[in-house]
Amino acid sequence: MNTLSRRLLNDYQREFPLVSKPFDQIAARLDTREDILKHYARLYHLGLVSRIGPVFRPNTVGVSTLAAAQVAEEDLDAVAKQISSFAEVNHNYEREHELNLWFVVTAPDWPHLEAVIRRIEEATGVRVLVLPLVREFHIDLGFPLERARAPRPSIGAVPDRLRAPCVEPKDPVASSLIRALQCGLPLVEQPYAAVGKQVGIGEPRTIEMIRQWIDSGVIKRFGVVVRHHELGYRANAMVVFDLPDAEVERYGTRLARLPWVTLCYQRPRRLPEWPYNLFCMIHGKERSCVEALIARAIDDVGLRAFPHDVLFSVRRFKQRGARYRASEDPPPAQVRAYG
Repeated sequence: MNTLSRRLLNDYQREFPLVSKPFDQIAARLDTREDILKHYARLYHLGLVSRIGPVFRPNTVGVSTLAAAQVAEEDLDAVAKQISSFAEVNHNYEREHELNLWFVVTAPDWPHLEAVIRRIEEATGVRVLVLPLVREFHIDLGFPLERARAPRPSIGAVPDRLRAPCVEPKDPVASSLIRALQCGLPLVEQPYAAVGKQVGIGEPRTIEMIRQWIDSGVIKRFGVVVRHHELGYRANAMVVFDLPDAEVERYGTRLARLPWVTLCYQRPRRLPEWPYNLFCMIHGKERSCVEALIARAIDDVGLRAFPHDVLFSVRRFKQRGARYRASEDPPPAQVRAYG
């Protein structure tokens, strides 16, 4: 990967320019005569970029939940394919556990989401364990290639005002803009003008609304969303802990501050199948490296005394950005195996 590609993938994972011609501004900042728009198009073509656009904070423009199911090995491929066919499902993975299929469902509101879960259970004949977010400590999923140029954002428990949807689902302008942005900006010279035309609000108001959502915390980051597996981060572990509920915030905040923890949040127990209430994700290029980081995290944070489990990803059945509003849905990504 050349220096320019690395800069484009690394430097603009957040704070992508909110100006009429962002690709021209990036070229000026990097002091290059390269056609930045064409360069990003090549990175898309190589599968290194998922999209350029917003990462919405959970439960601000809609609702979402992590879900799990125990599926017989001989049925796993067929059940995973059925679940991936739902437009509301944006991630779907096989993990090393009795609960071996893990997926994320997003929807405009809870009645819609609950209806999707029921339809999945009816279609597959499996019972779905629903694990909605209780408290966020760190959700970012940026993958800095040059840490000096991509500082880690501030970390801590999410304020109460951001634990419920902040954007009215029935607001037609907001809904149209979310629908237009959720798949990413179009790769054109003036992407905000193109989005504004699609929504019917024009370029200035499009940029203004995006900036307001960033300032209010509705959008966690606005920029390049890379495909971490294709960048070599193929060892992916979900580490879960069983803590006293009163201790979750204390340990969750500590865990989230570790630079190699990419996600950290509280979710509910579902006894007797699922006793864990603190989750974190650690990504790396080799399984042995991730295992070493897990051991270090447990020791550094003081979690050795608490029961825990490690669920490595085995296969990726589907991975794409969340869809909070109905839109044309591309076919699921090709299944990827992890070494």
